[in-house]
Amino acid sequence: MDFATLAAQLNAGTILPEGIVTITLLAVLVIDLILGRASSRWTPSVAIAGLLASVVALCYQWDLANPVSFLGSFNSDALSIVFRAIIALSAAVTILVSITYVYQTGSSLAEFIAILMTATLGGMFLSGADELVTIFISLETLSISSYLMTGYMKRDSRSNEAALKYLLIGASSSAVFLYGISLLYGLSGGKTQLSEIAAGIAQNQGGQSLGLLIALVFAIAGIAFKISAVPFHQWTPDVYEGSPTPVVAFLSVGSKAAGFALAIRLLVTAFPLVTEEWKFVFTALAILSMILGNVVALTQSSMKRMLAYSSIAQAGFVMIGAIAGTDAGYSSMVFYLLIYLFMNLGGFACIILFSLRTGTDQISEYAGLYQKDPLLTLGLSISLLSLGGIPPLAGFFGKLYLFWAGWKAGLYGLVLLGLITSVISIYYYLRVIKMMVVKEPQEMSESVKNYPEIRWTLPGMRSLQFGLVITVVATTLAGILSNPLFSLANSSVTKTAMLQKNLAAKVPAISAIVPTNQPGS
Repeated sequence: MDFATLAAQLNAGTILPEGIVTITLLAVLVIDLILGRASSRWTPSVAIAGLLASVVALCYQWDLANPVSFLGSFNSDALSIVFRAIIALSAAVTILVSITYVYQTGSSLAEFIAILMTATLGGMFLSGADELVTIFISLETLSISSYLMTGYMKRDSRSNEAALKYLLIGASSSAVFLYGISLLYGLSGGKTQLSEIAAGIAQNQGGQSLGLLIALVFAIAGIAFKISAVPFHQWTPDVYEGSPTPVVAFLSVGSKAAGFALAIRLLVTAFPLVTEEWKFVFTALAILSMILGNVVALTQSSMKRMLAYSSIAQAGFVMIGAIAGTDAGYSSMVFYLLIYLFMNLGGFACIILFSLRTGTDQISEYAGLYQKDPLLTLGLSISLLSLGGIPPLAGFFGKLYLFWAGWKAGLYGLVLLGLITSVISIYYYLRVIKMMVVKEPQEMSESVKNYPEIRWTLPGMRSLQFGLVITVVATTLAGILSNPLFSLANSSVTKTAMLQKNLAAKVPAISAIVPTNQPGS
């Protein structure tokens, strides 16, 4: 094999965005090594510029004629491009809102950014991984970096406890997931590429088998942990409460988006023989997540724990799109994750700003905030109302598209449950808004009575407010511009489905078992 043939098969240009993130990560470490503490003035700007450059590089890959690279282990199709952009943007916003927070803790900002960008790199590779070894390495890169960020506040016992719980449960889920994909490897006759696994299982097993069902259950368990679906959600409330708030913001968006990208690619491409079975399991997970997430959120007194259970419920809503199994279903998933990026990060930006000034995240301490900080109250209210699905904000259209896709697919009971639990969620979101707006001056909390002025001299305070404005404005505009955004999401799915059809035409064994109306590799 000559060099030109090898270069064509590697097709390394497809990972240019990840290459930009890697170079930026190394630049951050070198700047920190050279400048020491003074590096905190430069590393955030360098990191954000690198992440935005990777998003621009992703845009240029939208119409790639050959998105498959590294001998089939990575796929830069349109669907992976959108998920990778979501992860990169969530990391950029997280850096914006974390500068002051990390500075206040006395930790190294450059080290925090480096770990965050490593997690981003793992999530981006996971979104396009098309082969078992690549999937597992990417998943572990994301997971281990997340453990490190969770315990980043080394002198905080709650952060240490959260990191330990996350590590123990995460290691168990990784072992379960690894066992599941190792069964896939054996059942397919030693194949590691997802499309070849599907064809190999069809040839070797001739249909469903007990081993394939066991592999499916174990793989779904690993995915459910990553997206915080019940009953694999136990880590979420404690980790969200004990972790640094910027870390929670990234985990709630970037890590969850990578988990859903893995779910679509792995389940649709490697498990076409048991499509009804994995949809049944996902239906059970969605029902449990929507009910438990929304009901338990009603009783929470901490904003971070409330948003933890809210994220569990949101995962249940998103799974409706996957269960529908249609282009509309997958498009609604992508659209919802796009807008979830802004409305959830906007909420966490408000929590970070409030906790920096008061030292608490208790819901009761927000009483009377409107009279002291009306702009922060407005930003948090918009984010919470959008999460609740109140029109004309982005969250309303996200749930509308999800429920409509589910209804057209015949998931009437699941959609009705989603509507009922959405109403429940509106109650606990409005409870916070009522606490901030309706309380009389004499009912103000002690934290709000002693509410300090913003210290603009603190490093990163302007960045924090800029990140807050960006997310809140984007949440508002995304509702108005929902049609263009949904068209983008739909285009990513249809382009990927077209690639699937082309692959099925070339490989008859796949054509017989993979539905051509679903996105795949």
